[in-house]
Order: sequence, then structure tokens, then C-alpha cells
Amino acid sequence: MKRRVVAPGRTGTGVSHKLWFVYILECRDGSLYTGIAVDVAMRYALHVAGRGARYTRSHPPARLLASFEHPDRSSAARAEYAIKQLTPAAKRALAGSPPGR
Repeated sequence: MKRRVVAPGRTGTGVSHKLWFVYILECRDGSLYTGIAVDVAMRYALHVAGRGARYTRSHPPARLLASFEHPDRSSAARAEYAIKQLTPAAKRALAGSPPGR
């Protein structure tokens, strides 16, 4: 049996298995924004440049509070939804940030 060499991040089936991340941003006005991305640094740069989500265009981000790794987009989206249901204080606690900034 011949073994096939598969590039990193691929299963050999043509489907890429990228890690997804849920991230929490603190905006300049103290509000929090939660989103998902494959590349958090690039997504943060887009938010800072005003080309990210509509919310961060009017509430520019001040810093990245936390990011959490997930094996696929589906689990990241479910985690994002769960985090969005939390109070701001609970989101800060999850991120390990003191309340009130």
C-alpha cells in the first residue's frame, strides 16, 4: 500500500481543517465585541482600520481581551453565541480582565 503525503492542515480529502478562534475585544468606550476568525491578528487589524464589523466602525477597539481556540467554525460559532449571551462582567471574567476595564 502506498502512503500519500498530506500537507499540514489538510486531511487528504481536499478539506482544510483550520483552527477557528472566538475573540473578545474591548472598545474605546468600554463596550465589548465578540467575534470569530481564523486569523485573529488580521481580523483585529481590520477592526482597527475601520473595515471590520459595523459595530467596531463606530466603537473602535482599544485592545484584544482574549481569544479561544476551536477545532472548527461550527464550534466557534456556538461558543460565540454563548459568550454573547453573557453579561459584560461575565465576559470580562471569562477573559481574565478586571471589571470596569
